[in-house]
Amino acid sequence: MSQNNKWSQPSNPPPPLFTGAKEKDLVKQVNDELIERVIGQQILYYPISTQHTNFHPVYGEAIKKTFLPPVRVYVLVEGPESKSITNQYGVDRRSNIKVHFHKRRLTDDQDLYVRVGDFVYYGSTYYEIAQLSEPEQIFGDVDARMEILAECIKARKGVFNGEV
Repeated sequence: MSQNNKWSQPSNPPPPLFTGAKEKDLVKQVNDELIERVIGQQILYYPISTQHTNFHPVYGEAIKKTFLPPVRVYVLVEGPESKSITNQYGVDRRSNIKVHFHKRRLTDDQDLYVRVGDFVYYGSTYYEIAQLSEPEQIFGDVDARMEILAECIKARKGVFNGEV
């Protein structure tokens, strides 16, 4: 046998197939176009002003929150769903929605960061963000999340009125 026919291991692993920055940018562009031009659901997002709100030094909570002006955001909305809860005081109806934010559109283009406690206005109702998660990955990459899922509950009258 000749020495030219011998296999040798490459010094660097090959680059991943179809998962580079260009492909991630393509996914972002397609999602932006679908959400904004085809589906077209929008909300008003009311972020809490961390500079003007007086948070408790120990508990990190604020009784009176100050909000920044609302921002229009294109999203996918599930709901509203409504369920009845019976307790010692009677029946209570709770309405909730699930809002799917496009993560890169928010952080890269709108410089907006979704937080628990912020409010959204959808339809003719205000909802408070109660829980956040990032369930969707791009190309199975754990570090490349493409969605922020906000589970929101309907704000009771008098809790939030939409004034800035």
